Amino acid sequence: MQTSDSIVIIPTYNERENIENIIRAVFALEHGFHILVIEDGSPDGTAAIVKALQQEFTDRLFLVERQGKLGLGTAYITGFRWALQHDYEYIFEMDADFSHNPQDLPRLYKACSREGADVAIGSRYVSGVNVVNWPMGRVLMSYFASKYVRLITGLPIHDTTAGFVCYRRRVLESIRLDAIRFKGYAFQIEMKFTAYRHGFCIREVPVIFINRELGTSKMNSSIFGEAMFGVIRLKLDQLMGR
Repeated sequence: MQTSDSIVIIPTYNERENIENIIRAVFALEHGFHILVIEDGSPDGTAAIVKALQQEFTDRLFLVERQGKLGLGTAYITGFRWALQHDYEYIFEMDADFSHNPQDLPRLYKACSREGADVAIGSRYVSGVNVVNWPMGRVLMSYFASKYVRLITGLPIHDTTAGFVCYRRRVLESIRLDAIRFKGYAFQIEMKFTAYRHGFCIREVPVIFINRELGTSKMNSSIFGEAMFGVIRLKLDQLMGR
């Protein structure tokens, strides 16, 4: 039986080192968040760990298993649809690797539930550059990628590729989820751009992003390339009225 208005969606692929700790950290928060894990057939046994924890966290921890690594964007779309079907009001995106601090979840929740935001973004760049333990090259690539997106699209957001986000359900209900085209980090840009075009209130909440200590990053050059060229397509679609 649902007893929370909020659910945190966590996509996983080979996150056995992190998944139990991140679940326990979220459930230790006072607010009482629920968690939905979207598991893409990890060969390392991530799903088995989640299933074992479901025996402990009955009616708070949910799992959707998919066959194969199908992409970050499709994982979140699957999670969004599940959350809407189960009547959650506040729907969060968060990584499994502690690069997003669970302690910041209540701050994103407050921005939407009390301060009028429709979309709250855990932003690395709204108050400087708040990234810890990333190689300088990756910091610069991420920072200037967000600047590039702002230049091309006109989005008034400092951290356009952020993956730590809270959506009110009315935002996701208004977006044609089946029309979201990108699967990698361009998905994050497209969701924010689409919410902005719909006129929703977007607020950036400053957070500190800490590079993962355990497991392997899923970032690669093809994902980055999709983001760089994808924003041009988004802007062209806007100019053509699509």
